[in-house]
Amino acid sequence: MNRKTFILATSFVLAVYGHPARAQFASEGCSAEVVASCPACATCDAQRTLDGMDTRAPVPLLPMMAEHQKRNMRDHLLAVQEIVAALAADDFAAIEKTAGRIGYSEQMGQMCAHMGAAAPGFTDKALEFHRTADTIAAAAKVQDRAAVLKALGATLQTCTGCHATFRQQIVDEATWNRMTGMPAPSTHP
Repeated sequence: MNRKTFILATSFVLAVYGHPARAQFASEGCSAEVVASCPACATCDAQRTLDGMDTRAPVPLLPMMAEHQKRNMRDHLLAVQEIVAALAADDFAAIEKTAGRIGYSEQMGQMCAHMGAAAPGFTDKALEFHRTADTIAAAAKVQDRAAVLKALGATLQTCTGCHATFRQQIVDEATWNRMTGMPAPSTHP
């Protein structure tokens, strides 16, 4: 946004919201509902404070991408739970099948690359998770309980390592396009 457009937009927002703090926060991307509901846009201010405390590297994502990624991660966690339950029952076939759900595939690789397009290092970490999960399936295939546990531990270590390094950052389409050099996707990745 050039300076003239910014001044016009801020003037418009100031006229609509009638309050300098509201105009400032509205110009920074807060929703009209949030800006209108609090005089100094405390919600946005609190979010900026939290973001300032979080030293992890941002993974810029559009809202639909962030939701898709969170759903995938919840399914990964569910898969780990199923693997642990199957291991307790010595059900190696179930372990192998479930580990396959979180293992590497070309489609998963493309999705990880797309999600990490604006976050250096993220794609490598994500792919490491899926490839490490493949070692769980390999150990289950030969019914090696100790190797399954070791592979599961290594897989969980990739999870915690990635979460310790990266955090989601929601961006708009223009920011996504600028950061990635790609057009924003129109559907879930």
